Amino acid sequence: MSSESPGAGPGAVPPSGADALALAASVLDAQPFSRLLGARITRFDPGGAVLELDVRDDLLQQNGFLHGGVLSYAADNALTFAGGAVLGPSVLTGGYGIEYLRPARGVRLSARAHVVEHTRRRALCRCDLVMADAAGGETTVAAAQGVIAFTGP
Repeated sequence: MSSESPGAGPGAVPPSGADALALAASVLDAQPFSRLLGARITRFDPGGAVLELDVRDDLLQQNGFLHGGVLSYAADNALTFAGGAVLGPSVLTGGYGIEYLRPARGVRLSARAHVVEHTRRRALCRCDLVMADAAGGETTVAAAQGVIAFTGP
């Protein structure tokens, strides 16, 4: 899987604050699969990105837990947005791995990604996948790490 996200690009001046978040939201909204899942981006800045989605019955697996494919999608997109925040808009997921720690139960998924290290063309990013319950309690259910590649000139 891969996705594109907005950002600064080598030598460019990145948008900031509400402008950056609005730009990232428009990129996410341009992804039909993200719209299908009801994903939204709630943070986008050089420090990272947060992607959220509400849990629905049609996103659960047979045991009533959020499907691992939904967790993987959220990790991939959050990692790529975090990388794009420092590399620029022309980025793709170069590869990532995910570790499922426990069953994903709750009402909302939050994929919280940040850049660990980056060069002009690649960013190493990490993502915690956190489930919130109805009372507001949070549990980390998976973690991912990936490399995001700048594909522009």
